[in-house]
Amino acid sequence: MSLKKIAVLVSGGGTNFQAIIDKIHQQSGEVVLVISNNQNAYGLERGIKADIKALFLDPLQYPGQDAYDHELVSILKRHNVDLVVLAGYMKIISPVFVKAYENAIINVHPALIPSFCGKGFYGMRVHEAVIKYGVKITGATVHFVNEVADGGPIILQKSVNVSDDDTPESIQKKVLIIEHELLPKAIKLFCENRLTISGRTVKLTGKA
Repeated sequence: MSLKKIAVLVSGGGTNFQAIIDKIHQQSGEVVLVISNNQNAYGLERGIKADIKALFLDPLQYPGQDAYDHELVSILKRHNVDLVVLAGYMKIISPVFVKAYENAIINVHPALIPSFCGKGFYGMRVHEAVIKYGVKITGATVHFVNEVADGGPIILQKSVNVSDDDTPESIQKKVLIIEHELLPKAIKLFCENRLTISGRTVKLTGKA
């Protein structure tokens, strides 16, 4: 049985992408492509080091988001990609993209959705909001992507405690550990055809 083909989209350092390389690539699935909207994203270098095709797609070369995503989808289709993973991809994707890969785009968010998510909640802003609100737990969520920012069906979640002396930076470190665990696990489940979507609920089949 051939491995499912995976493309990873990154905008920065790509630590989640590294977790995918280490735990998924040539094991549960095959990462055939890493694409970035940022020419200087270290995630591209991670791909090159792992002998994965790395591509910078410049948003300034396209008249708008739809045109950009049309080209992105065209590239993904040419590489026969089965699953798209957003791993620190700091760009809202268009309905054009979502429709082309319905129920086949996975994102990781550094909070427990539906808390601290949606428009404006990304990167350190999420952890700053967590501290400001005074919650006692936060965590990470892996979910399918739909037309609503952070609004797709949830695949996996895990929490961490927020202590009185935590800072946004310390919360980020705690949550990243969970992200590096959950994202590869969700990808593995997808590649093994063990995820079923029923409305807003993602059901896991078979043994973990």
